[in-house]
Amino acid sequence: MLRAQVCSNLELSFLMEAHDGLSAAIAERAGFKGLWASGLSIASSLGYRDVNEASWCQLVDAVERIVDSSKLPVLVDGDGGFGNFNNARLLARKLRQRGTAGVALEDSCFPKMNSLIGDRHPLADIHEFSGRLRAVKDTVAEDLVLVARIEALIAGHGMDEAILRAHAYADAGADAILIHSRKSTADEVLSFTRTWQSRLPVVIVPTTYYRTPVSAYRNARISTVIWANHSVRAAIAAMGQACRRVIAEEGVAGIEPNIATLDEVFELLRYDELARAEARYLHPLD
Repeated sequence: MLRAQVCSNLELSFLMEAHDGLSAAIAERAGFKGLWASGLSIASSLGYRDVNEASWCQLVDAVERIVDSSKLPVLVDGDGGFGNFNNARLLARKLRQRGTAGVALEDSCFPKMNSLIGDRHPLADIHEFSGRLRAVKDTVAEDLVLVARIEALIAGHGMDEAILRAHAYADAGADAILIHSRKSTADEVLSFTRTWQSRLPVVIVPTTYYRTPVSAYRNARISTVIWANHSVRAAIAAMGQACRRVIAEEGVAGIEPNIATLDEVFELLRYDELARAEARYLHPLD
């Protein structure tokens, strides 16, 4: 399912961020066809910063809950693979065991820094990172979609470097290229797609250039758009507002009309299925 969405230029696909089982279930209920297990969002939900403070084991455990909570394919933000080729292939193997559909690896150095913070973002050596990709591909073969994420534009190395890396990563076995930019417009990524000419499908993350109409991505034959951190940001805003009102009003009556009912919680997490299962398995002779 994920390969059909990401590895094709025929129709634009959308992946919604998930950081836990609840956000995965909500995204599926809303109608999304695939999920992005966001490193930033998972780290934030655990109370960590997106600088590899959360371990690869914690990432894998969080991804397992995401996979178990919906029927949607999950593309995992694997950062740079948490080390060298050996760490990357171990991560990929464990993600495959937990039911993941794909992994995206970025050409950053360990520990990574979130792409939207600061100005100094050292890049991994192109040959070393290509080795990471080959190691992952040899380990999981066709079982996982492998997306190579290029940080050259983020790091200020320019378009020529981004294209050079894209060709190297394609040769190393990547199934798609994620080109990242933190400009306020989509000019950089659209320029990349024109130069790249769809040798491999292109994935984008329009967190900073969110005002660009989606039609521009369709016209550019971009494969996939990732809404990378919006569920966790929405949750932070909503929980903050609720907490401030409760402490100010010394009660919850004022927020009740604006939050999910308990029945909605029970429906989302399929308490009805448990009741049916109890009737079948717990008291089969009643």
